[in-house]
Amino acid sequence: MSGEGAGHAEVISIAEQRAAREQAASGDARPRCQATTLDGRRCRNYAVDAGHCRVHSVRTDVPEPPSADEATDEGAARRRVDEEAARRGWQPPQDAFALLRDLLGADWGRHLSDAAAFVRRRLTGDYEIDEFGFDEDLTTHLLMPLIRPLHRYWWRVASYGAEHIPTEGGGLVVANHAGTLPADAMITRLDILDQTGRHARELAADLAMRTPFVGPFSRKTGATLASGPDADRLLERGELVAVWPEGFKGVGKPWRDRYRLQRFGRGGFVSTALRAQVPIVPTAIVGSEEIYPLLYDLRVVARLLGLPYFPIVPQMFALPVLGPFALLPLPSKWVIEYGEPIDTTRFGPQAADDPMVVFDLTDHVRDTIQHMLHRNLMGRRSVFL
Repeated sequence: MSGEGAGHAEVISIAEQRAAREQAASGDARPRCQATTLDGRRCRNYAVDAGHCRVHSVRTDVPEPPSADEATDEGAARRRVDEEAARRGWQPPQDAFALLRDLLGADWGRHLSDAAAFVRRRLTGDYEIDEFGFDEDLTTHLLMPLIRPLHRYWWRVASYGAEHIPTEGGGLVVANHAGTLPADAMITRLDILDQTGRHARELAADLAMRTPFVGPFSRKTGATLASGPDADRLLERGELVAVWPEGFKGVGKPWRDRYRLQRFGRGGFVSTALRAQVPIVPTAIVGSEEIYPLLYDLRVVARLLGLPYFPIVPQMFALPVLGPFALLPLPSKWVIEYGEPIDTTRFGPQAADDPMVVFDLTDHVRDTIQHMLHRNLMGRRSVFL
């Protein structure tokens, strides 16, 4: 037999067997193995190498047994294990503690200490909640670390222009909204926290704040109702506020309209910034459109359920094969750019009551973000790289 099986078994044809019998009859038989078996009998296998069969032939690839000194040397033992693994083609052994250090970073000890301190504060009630329901301790030490792997490893967010975000005092971050689910809001807030150390207080839609569990949870993370009085109070306190003016029109727009900004409402966010005399930071987010591409909106179902839209996304077609894992967001590459702040002090607080100023400034912010989106889309190599 030839080919792949030749290395595993030797097949002798009928002609070879007949020749072997004739050779045995003539007294010129094939030599047998000279070794003895464990029970003391002579091995009856044919010799193939130096008078021994394949079983009893001397292997040259077996390493020498360790000496007495090497047997007690931990370093020598590790080297022998590595050499044996390399000889057999195995991957080198991994240090579980080293992998844990790589995952948690160089300050993994500090992280464990912070986690223990967080648990102690929660048990003793040593934390504060402001008048809007914001639990800064919970958000900083639990919720943000939970979504940080998505920011760093799943969507691999790269951000630019963080120096344009005010490091103190009030400010209004205005960004585009997309992705079927509002993941871009939490990721942007996390990025701002990592870049500046400040929490961006989100202005959320009325439907989100009225939804059971979602509303109270959003308040704990720092969100509040997208209304003028709440926004005014936050900015008067010197808070950094973030708003996504497209609302559900942006997050629920179809795939064919990706990265085309929808209407920015009536410009309420501009009036708020004018009254508080705080800068507006236009922000462009690229990559969020691709996490859940909205192929179709079942509007009839949405109306029956009281929802702004009912999306059909590509992941749904993989449900029979992958089950719930199919609903994971796609790992697109994200880019967040914070543009140069727009100064509102040159208009004065009285401009908040001037519709022409409000509409013109709203269009200016929208056009700026749209231009930033186009520039970043032209510069990216791939959706996922």
